[in-house]
Order: sequence, then structure tokens, then C-alpha cells
Amino acid sequence: MSVRLNIMWIWYLMPICLTIWFTVGIWIVYAIAVTNGSVDITAGVPYISICGAFPPQSCLFGQVLNIGAFFAAWIVVLRFQQLRDYGYNSHLNSASLVMGCLCALGTSIAGNVQISVQEEAHLVGAFLVFVAGNVYFWMQSVLTYKVKSSHDGHWVAPTRFLLSAACTALIVIMVVFFTENMKSASAICEWIVAMIIFVLIGLFSVEFWHFDTVTLHVLKRKITIPNEMQVSTIALY
Repeated sequence: MSVRLNIMWIWYLMPICLTIWFTVGIWIVYAIAVTNGSVDITAGVPYISICGAFPPQSCLFGQVLNIGAFFAAWIVVLRFQQLRDYGYNSHLNSASLVMGCLCALGTSIAGNVQISVQEEAHLVGAFLVFVAGNVYFWMQSVLTYKVKSSHDGHWVAPTRFLLSAACTALIVIMVVFFTENMKSASAICEWIVAMIIFVLIGLFSVEFWHFDTVTLHVLKRKITIPNEMQVSTIALY
């Protein structure tokens, strides 16, 4: 059984829509937190997690990150399969799939477990978002150079590389500021890193523009063991 999805514009709009969803979502959370006094911006710039730590904005924060995590994972899988279709079925591509899924998982954890409820679990989620996410986009930068698709503009690879480098530098600076108890400066770095990651997600629209179709095939493996049930798997083409 197979299902063919020929609405091509969905695929290149998905990364752009996700970028808009994340960006608008967390800034609305910030606006609500400032409006109801959950954070005091006169004392310094708050971390994203602090803005989404208390109700009612914590409900929106969790919803934004959960929905975003789902579509982020879907984009990661699509990009993985796209690179395979280009003939680049490498360990690096497989590792990028793992790192991308870890980033999506961390996004869901950070959204579901607010820092005010369980700080350690929330920080694990935040670590996966920023660190695993940054590693994922470094891998994508390398893969973009290696694959050299004739479709994509020559600006995509260097742009992805520069944004990944900026993200890494800002994460390091953010940690340094945090250890020096410069919380406001550290929070500013966190917000900038988040915006860069959102832009990097949206950049996949350039590659996804060239999808002709996406087909889901459900394949049944032949089992030679007597009385053993058949197992169905899903392959994305």
C-alpha cells in the first residue's frame, strides 16, 4: 500500500511556517510574561525558560514547543531521506538524523517540563535543543558542501556554515556570561541563538523547493519463521 502526496508547496512552506511558528510563539510568551509581571525586565533580560515558566503563558509555551517539535522531527526525516535520494547514504547523514531527532525531543521536554516545576529535566531538554541542534546544523553544513546539489543556490552552504558558527560562538559566550553571573547578557545570547536556530530551520525551504513528490510505502517483510506474525514497516521515498 502506498500514499502519494503531490501537494509540493507544502514541503517547502513547512520549514518557513515552522520558523514563523517558533518565532511568533515565544515572543508572544515573552509579551504575556512581561504584561502580567511574571518577569521584571527592569531587572534584566529574562531567559526564554523563565518567560514560559508560569501560567498562563506556560500553557502556550508548552503548546508552541510541542507542535514545533513534531514538525521539526518531520523536517529532519525529510532532509535525511532527501540526501539519501541524492545518493549520499553515509554515516554522517545517519548521525545527523539522530542529532536532529534529539533536538526535537529536547524541544518537547523543555516545553512539557517548565523550569519552575523540574529544573533538571528542563535543562536537559534545553541542552538538547541548543547543543544537539547546533551539532545537527554543523552536520548539515558539511553535508550541503559534500552533496553539492545542482538545485540549490551557491549561497545556501556558506550561509548555513556562518549561522552554525555564530550559534556555536554565542552558546560558548552564553555559558561564560552565566558562570560570571552576568545573567542578562547570557539571556540575550540565548535569545539570539534561538533566533538563529529558527532561521536555520527555515533555510531548508531552499532544498525542499525541489521535492517532486513524497510517497509513503508500507512494506511487509517476509518472515521464514513458522507461526511468526508479519511485521509492517514504513519507508519514505
